[in-house]
Amino acid sequence: MPSPLFFGLVALLGIGSLAAASLALRMAGAHPAFARRLAGPREVRVGLLLDAADLPDRAVRVAGRIRCRDPLQTADGERLVAFHRDVEVMAGGSWRSVERLRETRSFELWDHDGSLTVDPAASAEPLVVIPKVWRGDPALLEEPHTSTVARLVERHGPATVARSVVRTLDVTDRLLVVARPSRGNDGRVRLEPPPGGFVITNLALDDAMRVLGGPKRTVAVAGVVGIAVGAALVVIGAVGALLSALV
Repeated sequence: MPSPLFFGLVALLGIGSLAAASLALRMAGAHPAFARRLAGPREVRVGLLLDAADLPDRAVRVAGRIRCRDPLQTADGERLVAFHRDVEVMAGGSWRSVERLRETRSFELWDHDGSLTVDPAASAEPLVVIPKVWRGDPALLEEPHTSTVARLVERHGPATVARSVVRTLDVTDRLLVVARPSRGNDGRVRLEPPPGGFVITNLALDDAMRVLGGPKRTVAVAGVVGIAVGAALVVIGAVGALLSALV
């Protein structure tokens, strides 16, 4: 049997693979932990939770449509229950936040068998939607962004590019919401945010997984494979070193 030193080197190789794979996933813009949170729970209808004698003891993925009496109204005529906008500039080699806007309205997630209230203010980020992205010259930004950019330039150096990312939930959307069902003292079922907040998407599950995989899918796939290989090498190295030392 190879020596413990050999298995130690295998484990170190695995650790290196894990680090490289994690870096690849970040470069790809992937959200693997977020994807697991969305895809892992079983999917249930609203009515099934309302009729259940015993509620699930863990988070579930609840499917339903939106009903909201007081939605956010945009200048374009959109009726929203969530509006997230992030404006950033590249200054000093890093993205710097210029604006982080969050506006939400509570709504009912419903199907033909009933409804449950969801407050998207307690949602995890990002909302899993197709974002609206703008990139351009920082000089095109207007107040109050202009003043913020000027302060960032003073601290970090010239701003070379700006970007705006907008994510919204429309009242016409069908949603999947990862939430923890509970029963209040009044006996009514409610949806509470699991640790880390609600995970909300207006996409079919397969499409949501593609969005969470990031725009560089080849890099993301390589990162996932690297994590699997790295984890296997760490286990082999650790177990091999232990067995080698005992022999």
